[in-house]
Amino acid sequence: MKIIVDDKIPYIREALDRIEADVEYIRGADIKPADVADADALIVRTRTRCDRHLLEGSKVEFVATATIGIDHLDTEWLGSTGIHWVNCPGCNASSVGQYVETSLMRLSLTSGVTVGIVGCGHVGKEVKKVCERMGLKMLINDPYVADPSYVSLDDIIRHADIITFHVPLTYKGGHHTHMMADSGFFDRLVSRGRPLECIINTSRGGIIDEKLLIRALDRGVIKHAVIDTWEGEPDINRQLMERADIATPHIAGYSADGKVKADNMVIDALCCHFGIKNPGEVVPPPLPDDFIYKGSALDLYDPLVDSQKLKSHPETFEEQRGCYPLRREKV
Repeated sequence: MKIIVDDKIPYIREALDRIEADVEYIRGADIKPADVADADALIVRTRTRCDRHLLEGSKVEFVATATIGIDHLDTEWLGSTGIHWVNCPGCNASSVGQYVETSLMRLSLTSGVTVGIVGCGHVGKEVKKVCERMGLKMLINDPYVADPSYVSLDDIIRHADIITFHVPLTYKGGHHTHMMADSGFFDRLVSRGRPLECIINTSRGGIIDEKLLIRALDRGVIKHAVIDTWEGEPDINRQLMERADIATPHIAGYSADGKVKADNMVIDALCCHFGIKNPGEVVPPPLPDDFIYKGSALDLYDPLVDSQKLKSHPETFEEQRGCYPLRREKV
């Protein structure tokens, strides 16, 4: 069996080395049709577009993405050709929760505010737990969840102090999310008569119209912005990067804990599909011996460190993602 793997998926190599297979590691954005022509399986992240162009005529029968999101997979085409595909729902949800919590701490938005959570799937539920733990009020919007306590997006725009997006990027259907924060969204923010304290996007670039967001920040319609996902990655909007209080290179879900969860989900699915023995669970590396925990979430992760790195060297966006340092969610 031959497996092609994105070379920036951390911690997975040792487990794959224990599988009797020919495993080749390639930079995700550089995986080409010739690379997968004689492969049986493909394991990727968001930078590999898995579609007809890449896979038609190949031997590939199994595609796994070590991510929650699937907008880089042409799932309709994969299904039509019988290629089995899997993603890792919920793998990095608690990591994104950690990112949101520490971002709110860094911006001193930790008391007396109402958080509007847009999208309450795996990640949104973790953010809800964070808000509960911090004693924050919440308004939740998710048209796909039949919960009578949930509210409309209009209600969130009118009443929330912070709006945080946790939705997939979709282009079709009655509740598509592409440009969810469009001109109408920002006009409604203006008409409410008071500034929004903060807007957070850790879902996907393309959820928010970035030009309109910059205008809203400049005009005081929104006071703060925390942006982890961007249109046109890795060629991001430098003006928005500078304007955002916290700007990071799509790493909100990049804790070692979240990465390991994704690795184990991928390996489980791979072994199940091909009927081979699971090589054993991947575990995250320990914190360094000199790590000191003083009881704050910021001891484990400070988003300003990642923000400062990106703002200093935005041209290395991909390298900062691919060579991300050890980050743990727990001691």
